[in-house]
Amino acid sequence: MNRYLSYIAAAFICLSSSTMASPLDAFKEAKGNVNIAGGTAHVPVMVGAAKNIMSANPNVNITVTGGGSGVGVQKVGEGLVDIGNTGRALKQSEVDKYGLVTFPFAIDGVAVVVNDANSVKSVSREQLSEIFAGKISNWKQLGGTDAAISLYVREDGSGTREVFEEKALNKGTEISRANVVNSNGAMKTAIVQDKNAIGYVGIGHLDNTLQGLTIDGMVPSQENAANGSYKVTRLLYMNTKGQPQGLTKAFIEYIYSPEGTLIIEKSGYLPTGKGE
Repeated sequence: MNRYLSYIAAAFICLSSSTMASPLDAFKEAKGNVNIAGGTAHVPVMVGAAKNIMSANPNVNITVTGGGSGVGVQKVGEGLVDIGNTGRALKQSEVDKYGLVTFPFAIDGVAVVVNDANSVKSVSREQLSEIFAGKISNWKQLGGTDAAISLYVREDGSGTREVFEEKALNKGTEISRANVVNSNGAMKTAIVQDKNAIGYVGIGHLDNTLQGLTIDGMVPSQENAANGSYKVTRLLYMNTKGQPQGLTKAFIEYIYSPEGTLIIEKSGYLPTGKGE
């Protein structure tokens, strides 16, 4: 990630230039729109911030949609939105093509998940690779019930998928035929409804309706992601086309404020200031 440090440093220098008594003071006299799209893991944070800002000033309108990291890059790069979110670092080609500036704001882990009724609690990385390659196709091969494994993956361009394939699977693993879902929320719903399913979500989406598998002894939790004992992790980024201005700049500054930090934590993530 070293090649992006200059962009990140420039972003933080830009953001640190203003101070205010209350983070919402920046929006008191404002009027206009901020449009946000991209990574679905970001949505709870973006929506939480948007609600606070629009409650403080109804003349500010903030829209938040998902679509995945690839959509975030494309839309912000083409000027269709003000902030494009990604669950992965920008590629140098994307920075060069669109002139993007990146703002990492949270640490998230990616958890491999199964239905809460599944008796399998842990796998090795080798087993995980064989599951997603279709070489292990029945839960009884892992000590579970005699039932075919249902594979679920995210769509191409998903930052969650990219991190999962890079850090949870063995290098070179080719994914077998699988059901494709287009958001963390859709993945969660699919796993809850299919007792033989396996997939992956951002750790912030874990709750008592599904269970995260231990991988080679690594227990998926945000605390373990923060202390480094859980390795399947990533940063969440906001990205803009050039340095942000006006309402877009104010929104990003709000995410880094104490109020924004609370929103990040309540959404199940770790602010970069506390864990990067």
